[in-house]
Amino acid sequence: MLYPLGFIIGLLSLSFWFYYKDSERGSLMRTIFFVAIGVYLIGWLMADAAMSFKFLMLSRDFLIMGVLAAIFKFLSKYPTLFKVGIGIVLLSWFIFWGGQMRHTFTPTEKVEFDTRVPLADDGELLVEVKPGKAFKEMESVIEKYDLEYQKAFLPKYGNKTDLDDYYLVNIPDAFEKDIQAIEAEMMATGLVDWIDENEIIQLDPVQTSMDLSTGVDFKVNDPDVSKLWGFEKMKVNDLYAALAKSGIVPQRKAKVFILDTGVDGQHEDLKDNYTSLNPSYDNDPVGHGTHCAGIAGAVTNNGIGIASLAPTGDFIEITSIKVLGPTGGGTQQSIIKGIIEAVDNNADVLSLSLGGPSTRFRQKAYEQAIDYAAERNAIVVVAAGNSNKNAKDYSPANTSGVIAVSAVDSKIEKASFSNTVEDLKMGVAAPGVQIFSTTPNNNYTSFNGTSMATPYVSGLIGLMKSINPDLNTRQVYKILQQTGVNTNDTRKTGKLIQPAAAIEELMD
Repeated sequence: MLYPLGFIIGLLSLSFWFYYKDSERGSLMRTIFFVAIGVYLIGWLMADAAMSFKFLMLSRDFLIMGVLAAIFKFLSKYPTLFKVGIGIVLLSWFIFWGGQMRHTFTPTEKVEFDTRVPLADDGELLVEVKPGKAFKEMESVIEKYDLEYQKAFLPKYGNKTDLDDYYLVNIPDAFEKDIQAIEAEMMATGLVDWIDENEIIQLDPVQTSMDLSTGVDFKVNDPDVSKLWGFEKMKVNDLYAALAKSGIVPQRKAKVFILDTGVDGQHEDLKDNYTSLNPSYDNDPVGHGTHCAGIAGAVTNNGIGIASLAPTGDFIEITSIKVLGPTGGGTQQSIIKGIIEAVDNNADVLSLSLGGPSTRFRQKAYEQAIDYAAERNAIVVVAAGNSNKNAKDYSPANTSGVIAVSAVDSKIEKASFSNTVEDLKMGVAAPGVQIFSTTPNNNYTSFNGTSMATPYVSGLIGLMKSINPDLNTRQVYKILQQTGVNTNDTRKTGKLIQPAAAIEELMD
């Protein structure tokens, strides 16, 4: 804040120093100018950025200040024009210029922890060029560092987003140590709007556990439904009864996309609810995506395995997009590409049981991807994370516009591993400990994680969207908030979802 504030006060006081040069006010303006420059330099020195980038910005700022000061020195002879000029500068500052200066150093700003997140080997940077520009115009930087680049994203509805302005940039191993200097030189060209580092996402290990059980009769014939303790806490028996009694007919099947390690589309308890988008997504070498798919949309009342919140196959269909590799790893780019692909294929709900810590204060590409989904009325649900920390430092859970999900145990206490959501705009809770679900090759097992809590929420939202396809994210979150119940630490977990109450609220 000191950096842009010092600059604008310095510029204005210098201009008024010329205007009042023959009066006491001129002396006052001179004093204010030197104080403001001191504040500016303190902010400049404190900025977390490469020194080469800081000197480039210092040169830029003093050049701008010098040119504008010369103009105002000339205009000081014409009071009316001088005042109009000052007004134009202030207006442009509040509308555009001030915001640009506030974000000058954010490409290297770090969150409160210091651990640097590893970057993708085959493309370390996501660079957003200004509209109408192309990456190839940065010839000097490209040649100096032997950079390779390609379009990062190809959204179907390019007129609705700036995601098609992003390039994936690969830095040769010999220059990886110079990444901050490369970012600085790119920004200095004036061709770049934003730079995100293409951070690696790695699934947290999820431990298998002994199964918990419930004695509630859910009136379905799936043999392992007794192992779904979360159904009791979410009162799923009331949900099934309410849907049967009311005779609710879904307007259409809601499409719930699982963005993960893939899904075993031929699993005995998934295949009747599963729709293939791409054959390469219909296998799961890790098992994580298949487990999430079962939680969100296992076939209910088919005499096999488990059940999901949807009582019949008329409400939702499950689809897979593989954004994580065979070791459970992915990148910011692969996840955003998955979001775009889901949205372009008419997703209603995107379920992302993934994420990780980020060294960035802000990741603009994630924000634009979520905005792209919202533009098409798709709702994005994201795991809060499994590090027992504040999810505000974990992406994409901390991205504006998503519903983040924490995990609770059978005592309705925050799971020991679950991140907290108190500093996120939209956070809810769902069962995430000893969750029994599908795994590849017609198998079943129990996993722990906010990854398991997330598809419970995604499945419920899919159910809601099948009944009212026009629901948007904020409307859904409001219903989940109004109808959810408190946990033992609601401030940190958000409210525990209550599907029956949510559907009843939706129908009122």
